[in-house]
Amino acid sequence: MTKKFIVGGCSFTWGHELSDDDEGRTASRKSWAYRLFQSDQSDSEYHCVARPGSGNSGIARRVFNAVSTNEVDKVVVMWSFLSRYDWAMPRHPFLEDKRWATISPWDTDTERGRVYEKLGENEGQMKMWKHRTENLKTSGVKDFAEAIYKYGANMYHEAYMSWKSIIWLQNILEKKKIPYFFTLADNSLFYDYQAHLKDLDPFMIALYSEIDFSKWHSFGERQMGFNQWATLNDYQYATAHPLDKAHEDAVKLMLPTYKKLIGGK
Repeated sequence: MTKKFIVGGCSFTWGHELSDDDEGRTASRKSWAYRLFQSDQSDSEYHCVARPGSGNSGIARRVFNAVSTNEVDKVVVMWSFLSRYDWAMPRHPFLEDKRWATISPWDTDTERGRVYEKLGENEGQMKMWKHRTENLKTSGVKDFAEAIYKYGANMYHEAYMSWKSIIWLQNILEKKKIPYFFTLADNSLFYDYQAHLKDLDPFMIALYSEIDFSKWHSFGERQMGFNQWATLNDYQYATAHPLDKAHEDAVKLMLPTYKKLIGGK
């Protein structure tokens, strides 16, 4: 059995709006993740378990499922934003594996205006969002999402769940002796503007200290993420995603750390 090169993340890893995007049907071969895989020159098989809109709990769950059911060569993950939830729902055919719902603020009526502002000029992206919204209504997730973001969503809980998911996956990969490489899309995973989220209380300091950052690549000071780096360096964007050149250049920055940690092994 050919070993898998497992890739996890959200739309920045899946490759939304890149030049080979086919309305989100298949993972891009122009993404930073696939380019990193190509640079590896191993005999493994690319296996992308990233999903657009995914939060960190969902990213960890999918990667865990992949390493539990495949022979694995390496794992590469780009962690995402805090404000997204991964929830096991009553079974429904529209849900992932008939069970799992990825929930984001864009699934609420409150954020509808922002969705149109961001995606309104992209027919393909709007088509996907409207199709998703109809499925959420049919499966009952839409009402649940409205309730979460009205009554329960908050940065503290989201940071706690994200960091716990990162530590959980990190420890599993280390236990299984699977080489891994982590990076991030945005430093809001750790910062509220200038304030570090670990400083919220002693519990968060202790949780943060469990993350092994020797296995990470960041794109600048204060754990800058890929999306922030692309914006600050004026890379061309489609609607909400940087295009091919940003992914190509990001890999050049990642490669020294990647090769030091796991590349070529």
